[in-house]
Amino acid sequence: MKVNSYDTSQFIKDLEILNISLTDRQISQFLRYYEILIEWNSFMNLTGITEYEEVMKKHFIDSLTLVKVYDVLGTRTVLDIGTGAGFPGLALKIAFPDMEMTLLDSLNKRIHFLDTVIDDLGLSGVYTVHGRAEDLAKPGQLRESFDLCVSRAVANLAALSEYCLPFVKVGGCFVSYKSEKLSEELTASKNAIFLLGGKISKTEKFMLPNSDICRNLICIDKVAATSKKYPRKAGIPTKEPLK
Repeated sequence: MKVNSYDTSQFIKDLEILNISLTDRQISQFLRYYEILIEWNSFMNLTGITEYEEVMKKHFIDSLTLVKVYDVLGTRTVLDIGTGAGFPGLALKIAFPDMEMTLLDSLNKRIHFLDTVIDDLGLSGVYTVHGRAEDLAKPGQLRESFDLCVSRAVANLAALSEYCLPFVKVGGCFVSYKSEKLSEELTASKNAIFLLGGKISKTEKFMLPNSDICRNLICIDKVAATSKKYPRKAGIPTKEPLK
């Protein structure tokens, strides 16, 4: 795995603020991930953020902020829903290789990209799944199979919870990555989360390290099994979020 020469000083400073220590190999894997991302982004839409320093902070560091609210070292099975170009799931896998990571996305082109990165970086214990959350959360599929579900997907929190909570084991957790505006959405989604067997246990508002970029992490504990009527059919959770 050969990578060009990059200034990693800011990336390492940001990692230190999160109390994350990476080996030289892991840092090289992040740099190679960046190179493949930019290469593929030239012919398919993976990200609007392409500058090196911005990708390192707004994609990689942002993905790793999970450590602020969750004990990643004690986590085994993780699912990233709507992973897109692999955020946060693939970034978490590079930093915490003992995680068994599943990356779910509805677009096959993105799955092909992720498979290319996984192969190039020599990662093991990471799986890609092409499909819709509404279908794969059915009994007999991946329902209630994961200790942790994460998502950086842009969607209403009630809708996201309907997509994500059915995959989480009772006793597990769903963590939603959100940008700045949150309070109204949080209040509006509380009953939906209750209906799905969840309970908001923690919310953390913070700035990305060495920046003025505001982020939120919402931890939703799975306290009861999700009713089999959820998630509803494809498209409905987004169009008509539970109230």
